[in-house]
Amino acid sequence: MSNTIVIALGGNALGANLPEQMEAVKKTSKAIADLIGEGDRVVIAHGNGPQVGMIQNAFTELVRSDPAKYIPVPLSVCVAMSQGYIGYDLQNFLREELRDRGISLDVATVLTQVEVDPADPAFAHPTKPIGAFMTKEEADALVKERDYTVTEDAGRGYRRVVASPAPKAIVEIDTIRSLVESDHVVVACGGGGSPVFKTEGHHLKGAAAVIDKDFAACTLAKQLDADMLIILTAVEKVAIHFGTPEQRDLDTLTPEEAKKYIADGEFAPGSMLPKVQAALDFAESKPERTALITLLEKAKDGIAGKTGTRIMT
Repeated sequence: MSNTIVIALGGNALGANLPEQMEAVKKTSKAIADLIGEGDRVVIAHGNGPQVGMIQNAFTELVRSDPAKYIPVPLSVCVAMSQGYIGYDLQNFLREELRDRGISLDVATVLTQVEVDPADPAFAHPTKPIGAFMTKEEADALVKERDYTVTEDAGRGYRRVVASPAPKAIVEIDTIRSLVESDHVVVACGGGGSPVFKTEGHHLKGAAAVIDKDFAACTLAKQLDADMLIILTAVEKVAIHFGTPEQRDLDTLTPEEAKKYIADGEFAPGSMLPKVQAALDFAESKPERTALITLLEKAKDGIAGKTGTRIMT
């Protein structure tokens, strides 16, 4: 039986703009095709930081040019837009790479909504900067008109900040599961998915928030009952005492070790910390599940146990 693997792609696998993205996705597709060629079922989640920022900035410029005509677009819609155009490149280049190798699998992108809890404490303390830099006057106007939370950013101007709540459930999980079971390669939960919460009836309302893509990938992997979660990043292995003469790369991590290193502050917030936390969550969710953190180029070797950092019980 083939294994089901969920891959969380970091931003370095996608580039910072459209030309860079097209080149990066070609390289990324080759590495993913290597895994598919081994017979594994693959589901791909990805980040969207540069892309959603570009979309936000474009709409900000429109609003600035004619405030009477244009209004700011909700962040959840911007995330959906980024899912669409990143998925478009991923599915096309990956399909081409697979066909070049004689593999006739289809690739599909699912615009994914991810349920969050409106009572999540993160909403009371928004910290994630998004969108363009603003003057104080522009920031004050958005605070007054739209109740935005803004913060001064290292002397470079003001930016909007939003919450980063924990994902509760993948709304389109049945669709994704059906595609996986029919041997499609699926791109889902792009940018952590568009965050939504339930309101009256069956309505899902978009939340002014962003979901960490590693946590979304973990939730997706658990709901799919995947065998492995692979979190791809800019380093080959997780390390403690990172960047010091005492740096030590880790081949394996038990949940107990991971929790101790997290408590000791070994992993940088916003960088390696959420990756280790997501990997730990997945590994602890079921005894036979394994999480792997490594470089994109080393994913195939990591699955074979030759490199990377494995977190398992």
